[in-house]
Amino acid sequence: MGKKGDSCWKILFLIAAIYDFVLGIAFFFLYEPIFSYFNIPLPDYSMYLQMAAAFVIAMGVGYYFIFLNLYRNVDLVKLGIVYKIAYAGLTFYWYFTDLANAVFMWFAVIDVIFIVTFISFLRYAKKDERYARWK
Repeated sequence: MGKKGDSCWKILFLIAAIYDFVLGIAFFFLYEPIFSYFNIPLPDYSMYLQMAAAFVIAMGVGYYFIFLNLYRNVDLVKLGIVYKIAYAGLTFYWYFTDLANAVFMWFAVIDVIFIVTFISFLRYAKKDERYARWK
């Protein structure tokens, strides 16, 4: 426990930051070729897709803040869990009603892995006195 054990968690949140930031940027600017590649019909209004992509970018920035200071930004971890549960839950629902492409299912599976690891971090952090300062 302590600062030495934090390095693995910091790497996790850096990976989450890069993952969401790159994914958001890709879908914001390159949604047409991505959708075309996976044979996904383009939405009628790209605005909705770009708004969602912008939110993914913002969450990537949030995970970067967590990377910078795990304990001061612990509430962003909680927000990240809520965000990933919402995405994964909706994706599973739409996939199993035959309305979501399988590629989105892969993103949901990755998000479930992040959810589990983020919850593990919260359990780890609660044992550290630095957590109490920010809760």
